[in-house]
Amino acid sequence: MTEQHNQPATATDAIDRVSDRIKHDHRELEQYYNNIKSANRDDDKVKWQNMFVWELARHSIAEEIVVYPAFEKHVSNGQKMAEKDRAEHQQQVKEKLYEFQQMSPSDANFDPAIDSLWETLSQHITEEERDDLPELEKAIDSDMSGSLARSFHRTKHFVPTRSHPSAPDRPPFETAAGLLTTPLDKLMDMFRKFPDDSEKGSSK
Repeated sequence: MTEQHNQPATATDAIDRVSDRIKHDHRELEQYYNNIKSANRDDDKVKWQNMFVWELARHSIAEEIVVYPAFEKHVSNGQKMAEKDRAEHQQQVKEKLYEFQQMSPSDANFDPAIDSLWETLSQHITEEERDDLPELEKAIDSDMSGSLARSFHRTKHFVPTRSHPSAPDRPPFETAAGLLTTPLDKLMDMFRKFPDDSEKGSSK
């Protein structure tokens, strides 16, 4: 998938804090899930399925590369916090996403799979927004938060766009594995269907 599927620069330019940028992604994922559920045609379901997978894969790995190390460095209980979030990503989100990304809407397990994934993910999102991100913001100043937000956003451009549960879940090994996997993911994205800009705009 080419860069045209990224959010326009103006959509995130005003986001200064890392927590706001992460929450922005969370709201988009929620919208993509709702679009999958409300789509009447299988072709539309596939488009939003690909959009959901693309965004969640990039978001999860960018958190593991940028945000979780920041927990460990700046938050008093950050080590425990980061390990819990990594475990949730690996055992629940990535593995369920890996199964879902290979399904067709005609599969009887398609709706149960995305519902199960979203139930797991929404719980993770709630805890992250309620507990983890406020702790991080309290532990760092606005300049550091802005720097993390920019790093998080940039990192999403070079990480894999599909779920690879067997890949390492922390830098530097995750970064190296991502650089090897990303070109193939992006090549295959060229042959997948995604919502065009008008469809994305009308869904909000």
